[in-house]
Amino acid sequence: MKKTGVGIIGCGNISSTYLELSTIFKSFEIRAVADINSDAAIAKSSEFGVEARSVEELLASKDISIILNLTIPDAHFEVTKNILAAGKHAFSEKPLSLSLSEAQKLQSISSKLGLRVGCAPDTFLGAAHQKVRQVIDEGQIGRVITGTCHILGHGHESWHPNPDFYYRLGGGPVFDMGPYYITNLVQLLGPVRVVTAMSFLPFTKRTIGSGDRTGDQIEVEVPTTYHATLEFYSGAIVTLSASWDVWAHGHDEFELYGETGSVFVPDPNYFGGIVRIVDHHQNITDSENLAHVFGQPNVVDQGNIHRANYRGLGLADMCFAIEQERSHRCSLELAVHVVDVMTSIMRSASERSWVETTTLCERPAPLTVDQAKQFIE
Repeated sequence: MKKTGVGIIGCGNISSTYLELSTIFKSFEIRAVADINSDAAIAKSSEFGVEARSVEELLASKDISIILNLTIPDAHFEVTKNILAAGKHAFSEKPLSLSLSEAQKLQSISSKLGLRVGCAPDTFLGAAHQKVRQVIDEGQIGRVITGTCHILGHGHESWHPNPDFYYRLGGGPVFDMGPYYITNLVQLLGPVRVVTAMSFLPFTKRTIGSGDRTGDQIEVEVPTTYHATLEFYSGAIVTLSASWDVWAHGHDEFELYGETGSVFVPDPNYFGGIVRIVDHHQNITDSENLAHVFGQPNVVDQGNIHRANYRGLGLADMCFAIEQERSHRCSLELAVHVVDVMTSIMRSASERSWVETTTLCERPAPLTVDQAKQFIE
């Protein structure tokens, strides 16, 4: 297939990951980058050998069909709206928007203009999570009854040089890390029907621990601890804990419990990892699903751990989907529902009430071993 021309708006930390990994995929190529800070765009241009353009130039570029929105979260809605207004498809980093009304407005614009919108995370398309999908779809643990998800740590101020936006309105652990867990839950179990939650804001200031601003204090405007219960249309009930107020814990990130067994799911922030299945006789089966190309370790993280990192896979799938006239897996409907779930968690905690979601979505199609091979150069 002919490669789709892609441009990037937003040249922060995550843009380097997309630029580094883009050469893996045969369905698109990144041709230009832009940022409201022209120096940031020029730096990425120099580092990765792509053209730097102004935001206005990029929106008008004839060689660009899809624009990757890598701006900060509170700019996602406006930038994606501008991309659609320019007549281009959009793929946004998570979250799609900071409110359900904004997410649904993008849905309306997309439908009216006949343009696609995709949204991260795409980690659920990785080998580990596709293995879990297979386990559930084949009934290997029976009907899923309940589960637990834990997003526990002590915030980003210890390592991020400019962590302010994580603690402003639109930040917090639910909007930051929640999309990885909730998106994976929805692709495994289907949509969420009802949520209930509580929250806590224990510290009104945080101290930056790295970079030029080490020692500076920043204001905290949002709760940094949430505990939520999600009821799915399938009947499953899952507990989600998300906190940046925890120094240490002993919880696995993600576990699902079925009628005849349990499955231990690797961190949904990553594409790979070991999937552990335990049946009702306590027999244990471990699988890394390494036959799936998106489980092969290809990077070494800061902890010297070999990881599978294939960010851009959702964008690659969207390019194929446009050509094949099928639904893309990181769909707008999925992203809108995830925003619905996240904002319902926050509303429930604020109102101390149960909140019913108002959106639905189809589970994205699984990505099989054979299908995955078609994405790679």
